[in-house]
Amino acid sequence: MLIYNTYTQQKEEFKPIDDGKVRIYVCGLTTYDYCHLGHARMLVAFDVIVRYLRARGFKVTYVRNITDIDDKILARAAENNELFSELTDRFIKAMHEDEQALGIFPPDQEPRATGHIDQIISMIETLIEKEFAYQAANGDVYFSVVRFPGYGKLSKKNTDDLIDGARIEIGELKKDPRDFVLWKPSKDNEIGWDSPWGYGRPGWHIECSAMSTCALGDNFDIHGGGTDLMFPHHENEIAQSEAATGTRFANVWIHNGPLRIDNEKMSKSLGNFFTVREVLKYYDAEVIRHLLVASHYRSPINYSEQSLQQSASALERFYISLEDLDISGAKYLTNSRFEKAFYQAMDDDFNTPEAFSVMFEMVKEINKHKTKDRAYANQLGALLIRLGGILGFLQNEPTKFLRSAVSIEVDFQEIERMIAAREQARADKDWKRADEIRDQLATMKVVVEDGDEGSSWRIER
Repeated sequence: MLIYNTYTQQKEEFKPIDDGKVRIYVCGLTTYDYCHLGHARMLVAFDVIVRYLRARGFKVTYVRNITDIDDKILARAAENNELFSELTDRFIKAMHEDEQALGIFPPDQEPRATGHIDQIISMIETLIEKEFAYQAANGDVYFSVVRFPGYGKLSKKNTDDLIDGARIEIGELKKDPRDFVLWKPSKDNEIGWDSPWGYGRPGWHIECSAMSTCALGDNFDIHGGGTDLMFPHHENEIAQSEAATGTRFANVWIHNGPLRIDNEKMSKSLGNFFTVREVLKYYDAEVIRHLLVASHYRSPINYSEQSLQQSASALERFYISLEDLDISGAKYLTNSRFEKAFYQAMDDDFNTPEAFSVMFEMVKEINKHKTKDRAYANQLGALLIRLGGILGFLQNEPTKFLRSAVSIEVDFQEIERMIAAREQARADKDWKRADEIRDQLATMKVVVEDGDEGSSWRIER
């Protein structure tokens, strides 16, 4: 099994620290607003990775944190005139709702930064004792980048070059412009905790180091997140964690690619900023998930009406092939060429595009054998559902998926009445009337398909 390690910039054979077990930490959300599509890209990418590792037989401990204290959270809470904890609790609940809608399994552990203040303080104390950190005259505690020779090894940035791009903000008393904050003072009327350096709160980077090592140990298998976190967040995590523990932090670094809207970066200023729940008003959750999974996790994804329609069409092909099969009593084919090809694709750095290609080959094979060998088609269908489940797809009842659409109100009784009337017209050889009813159904976004056993229908997406 090969995984692309951002740290070494190459695919490597994955060898977990403990045989049969995988410990993975992913940087989660800062909960001051609703999840947007960029968040969904990350959440779904690692959901697929964890699902597949488990399908391969690994016992996975999946930890994804929540940042529930930082400047953005406090600013939004002050703007809303509410407690910061009320704000974060509300958006954590909303995040869980969005995850459930998109078929994302919850992590095994979901630590919050505010629940690890003691561990954060302890790690900072260790860094100061080892002279990797210092307290400035204004009360800030900084990590000293120059004291950590390996700084920049993840992002491949030259630390000397970073000086030119770095700057010291007003009020900061860093020894070096590259240094980053571990602890910052809070005013008496602000949120904070008592510490050896006075009343204050942690910096963002140190939170993840404390939470990950607390949950998974000083050295664990996989650390993940979006490419936007590679520098400075993940670079800083490596520096402070390895300086504090004296050992390698994470063995493999996995970063998912960005999401773009109509080939542009998503931005509120550009008016192309979409939350998950906004998009769910117009598109089925499985369609959105397909868009996020059909591309390789390291590749950029372009979100557009066209790409969503392509995902809807792809899912229709799957469900149409499954609709009239008898899966209930069928045993899926074990050790078939399709199953081998699927696992071979996913073993190559979670290559979902190739995995979907294998599944589409199965659709062709199912359709070819429906009339020739029904039992074989049923077995293939059962295997298709099982492989689809590894990616988080095809777990709906086919007819239910094909006859529903988020943005269309479906009157089942009226449609069935019209279908029956059309069937009668066809039986009477009144082709004109049959065509008229088909046209009426088309205006209702209903697609009618005639077969040997009568007519079936689905909603046009």
